[in-house]
Amino acid sequence: MTFEAFKKLIPKIQKMSVPGESSHFIMAPEMRKRALHKIKIEEKNPRNAAVMMLFYPKGDMTHLVLILRPTYEGVHSGQVALPGGKVEAFDVSYKTAALRETWEEIGVPIEDISVLKALTSIYIPPSNFLVHPFLGVAYEKPVFVKQEEEVAEVLEISLVQLLDDRNVTSKKLSTSYAQNIEVPSFELNSYTVWGATAMMLSELKVYIKSVIAV
Repeated sequence: MTFEAFKKLIPKIQKMSVPGESSHFIMAPEMRKRALHKIKIEEKNPRNAAVMMLFYPKGDMTHLVLILRPTYEGVHSGQVALPGGKVEAFDVSYKTAALRETWEEIGVPIEDISVLKALTSIYIPPSNFLVHPFLGVAYEKPVFVKQEEEVAEVLEISLVQLLDDRNVTSKKLSTSYAQNIEVPSFELNSYTVWGATAMMLSELKVYIKSVIAV
């Protein structure tokens, strides 16, 4: 999709309701579905995090930025993620946290991002985080500057690639908390995107497709 075509969708993006939790489950591993059905999130006293789904032009085409986490001792080591992180006490809202983290992790100035919509929050059992995603747009291609300790690589994904159903697959993976599990995933720029990030991208994909269809 060209960026000019994407810009024409923005009024509808701002107006239409998001699909909600059911769109997360499209890309949820079975063990995650079972866990989420059983868990009473409020009893877990989760930590809050916020992430940014940032669209921008690259050439004439619309792109979305993702990041590759470095390898470290933790449950999300080496995974593809959305830029974002923990909400701090000084953040006045989840939105400001998402903007701040995007600036810190990939160097996109806060004033260059227009936040269009909050999407559906998602609980991540292994790390006990409740993640609040936001959809934003930068009208010029950002100059990405990665935060070395948090970001191994900046990944630029075309919107066309995200919307293409042929890039949805299923793989067996092993993690720090489960071995040889079957997980729905996106194959984007030769990277496997699964777990909470894939679930959030699933809502984004369903949402953008519904906006296009109206």
